[in-house]
Amino acid sequence: MLLTQLLAQHPEAAADIVRHTPLWVAGVLAGLTVLGLSAARTRLVHLGRLLLMPLVMGGLALWGVQSAFGASGRLAELLALWAACYAALLALGTRLSPPAGAAYDAATRTFTLPGSWVPVGLILAVFLMKYCIGVQLAMEPALARDAGFAFGVTTLYGLLSGLFAARTLRVLRLARPAAARAVPV
Repeated sequence: MLLTQLLAQHPEAAADIVRHTPLWVAGVLAGLTVLGLSAARTRLVHLGRLLLMPLVMGGLALWGVQSAFGASGRLAELLALWAACYAALLALGTRLSPPAGAAYDAATRTFTLPGSWVPVGLILAVFLMKYCIGVQLAMEPALARDAGFAFGVTTLYGLLSGLFAARTLRVLRLARPAAARAVPV
């Protein structure tokens, strides 16, 4: 039975699922929520902090693929799929301009980033996806060997990871000299 079906038929099961969730998962959620909420307000960010979000979220997505499907015998295929989806979104996303209001200060080597709720939504999407897939696989371990499930999940992980990386690369372009940033029309 799919998790959504279980919860639709037995809403009280949600409390049991949460009760059986390890406490460290709440710590991960809290840390990711703080990271996401920090993006909801305009802020100054150094390069290391700017790179943190796509690295953490990409790592969480790759961990999701490996932990869910590592024993399936198709991990190499799935990692290649993740990389292809990541690269596709990265290629598309970097064609866009940096977020309106974003700026780079060469003197302080910091980026000014406008507040946005999009990162919070993306972070929660990756976390909830990882959590729900973990619950689903705990309830139905055979799903880990289902190619359609594995490829669908991996595709979503790769696309979400690519979104984070593309946004970061769009912001990083602000650090290049103005002549190098010009995009031919």
